[in-house]
Amino acid sequence: MHVVFFGDQHVESFGGAQVSMRLQRRFLERAGHTVTVVAPRMHGPRGRAVVPDAAFVDLPSVPITPDREYSLTWPGRRTDAWLDRAMRRRPPVDIVHVQADFWGAFIGHRFAERHGLPVVQTLHNRVDVGIEATTPFPGTVLRVLNAWERRALRAWERRAVGDVPRGHDGWAYLRRLAVQSDAVTAPSAHFARRLEAHGVAPRVDVIWNGIDDDVLDAALAEAHDPSERSDAGPLLVWMGRMSPEKRLLAFLEAVARSGIRARVEVLGGGGQRRAAERLVARSKPAASVVFSGRRPYGDSLARLRAADALVQTSIGFETQGMTPFEAAALGTPSIVSDPDIARELGSGFWAVGGGVDAPPVVADASVDALARTLREAVADIDAGRAVPANPTVRERFRQSSRTAAMVEVYERVLRG
Repeated sequence: MHVVFFGDQHVESFGGAQVSMRLQRRFLERAGHTVTVVAPRMHGPRGRAVVPDAAFVDLPSVPITPDREYSLTWPGRRTDAWLDRAMRRRPPVDIVHVQADFWGAFIGHRFAERHGLPVVQTLHNRVDVGIEATTPFPGTVLRVLNAWERRALRAWERRAVGDVPRGHDGWAYLRRLAVQSDAVTAPSAHFARRLEAHGVAPRVDVIWNGIDDDVLDAALAEAHDPSERSDAGPLLVWMGRMSPEKRLLAFLEAVARSGIRARVEVLGGGGQRRAAERLVARSKPAASVVFSGRRPYGDSLARLRAADALVQTSIGFETQGMTPFEAAALGTPSIVSDPDIARELGSGFWAVGGGVDAPPVVADASVDALARTLREAVADIDAGRAVPANPTVRERFRQSSRTAAMVEVYERVLRG
C-alpha cells in the first residue's frame, strides 16, 4: 500500500515524533509498502545538510525558531494546490497517516478530504499540558489555536460522524482532529485512556513508538559487564530536552539535597543548560555531575546500557516517555517520577513517592520525594539488590512489532 505521512516538522529535524516517523517509514518499506512524507521544508544549517530523498515532499515554509530548524507551512488553498501538483507524480495513495498536531494536521486532513482518502490520526501531543508549560498565556493560546483549527478545517463537517465538537480547550482541539479520522492511535495506554475519557474518540488504538531493531541488537551485542563498577558510585543517567517541563533543575536540586555518592551524567541540550550548570556549581553536590550534551543515538543507548539507572523526571507532560522504555529494552531499570509511565512499564523501576514497582496514585512532584527515591535507589544498587528491568519490554518495544501493529490498523481502516 502507499501510505502518506503528514508531520508538523521535517523528519530530519530534532524531536521524538520525527524519530518515530523515520523509524516507521523504514520498517514499512522493509515490509514492502511505499511511504511518502509530507512536511515543511527545513531551513538553516541542518536544512542545507538534508540529503535529497524521493520519499520527501518538502512544502514551502518559513522558519519559526532562531536556529531556523523548525518551520511552518500555512494551511490554505495555495498549499493545497502546491501539494496536489507534487502528489500527481506519485503512485495512487491508499491511506493518509496524520502524525501532526498543528499545521501539518490541518494540511493532511484537507488533503484527505479533497481526495476522499481514509485517515489514521496519531496523537503525539498532550496539547493542553504542552502549551501550559511553554507559553505565558495558555488560555488565550488555546482559544486562538481552536479558532485557527475551525477555520483551517471548515470542510471537515462533511467527514465528521456525530456532533460537531465544541469548546476551546486542548481536548476540544484534539476532538476535532479525531472526529474526521477513521482510526485514532496513541503511543501509550495511559494517553489513550485519557483521550477516551475526555471524549476525543470512542476507541484509541495503543501503538508504542518503538526502537530500531538493528540499533537495539547492536547495543545489546556490545560487551558490557555490569559488575565493573567505578569507585565513584553508581551511574545515574538523565536524558532529554533541557526545558522546564522535563524538570531537569528539580532533578539536580534533588541530587544535591539527597547527598548520594554517585556519578550523574546528563545527556541532551536545550535552553536550561546554563541554568543547570549554575545550579550544580552553586549547590556543590556530593555526586559528580557531568553534562555530555547531545550525542548520536547509538552513543546515547550505549550510555543507557552502561548506567545503573535512568532517571525520568517529567510529570504529566509525556504521552509516552521514550527513555524508560529504551532503558528497559537495554536491561537498565529506571527511577520514575510520572506514575502513568511507571504503570505503562509494569515493573523494573523505583517510583518517586511510592516504592519499588509501586507507583503512587497521584504524582509527587516535590524535590524531597525525588531526593528520597534517589537515596533508596543508590542504596539498593550499592547493596546489589537493584530492581531488574522488565524483560518483556525488549520485544514489545521493537519497531518491527510496532509496524506490524500499525499495518493491522491500516488494513482494518481500508476494510471498513
